[in-house]
Amino acid sequence: MNTSGMAAAMLIAVGVGACGSITRGTTEKMAFLTEPPGATMTTTKGYACPATPCSLEVERSDEFDVTFVKPGFRPETVPVRTKVVGAGAAGMAGNVLAGGVIGIGVDAYTGAAFDHTPNPVSVSLVPSALPSAQRKRRRQAPDS
Repeated sequence: MNTSGMAAAMLIAVGVGACGSITRGTTEKMAFLTEPPGATMTTTKGYACPATPCSLEVERSDEFDVTFVKPGFRPETVPVRTKVVGAGAAGMAGNVLAGGVIGIGVDAYTGAAFDHTPNPVSVSLVPSALPSAQRKRRRQAPDS
């Protein structure tokens, strides 16, 4: 192989190695936590867990809302969004340096350049009714 052929092969290898969809993958592991534990978790993208704590592999490009439901507690909804951070930005920079405009497009399309925020998704559930001792204190008017 001549020198120009080796240079072309190296450039292709570097371009492929810098591609975020190869180095980071198109999914991300997310954790879902509640206090108290044991809530059902569902999302607007169809991800679900029967009880928290749990973790799932989700598509890096997916943005969704997570709803936690537990009997005796108010439902809580948390928006989960994506952003380019850390290794995603490094992968995109590698694509630019290697001349990988196609790689940048692939990473943007597949979501390989993104991370989810927040991750983990954690909420403290609020009781739907106050315990009877607290209700009794609220009904009593303060002395004037």
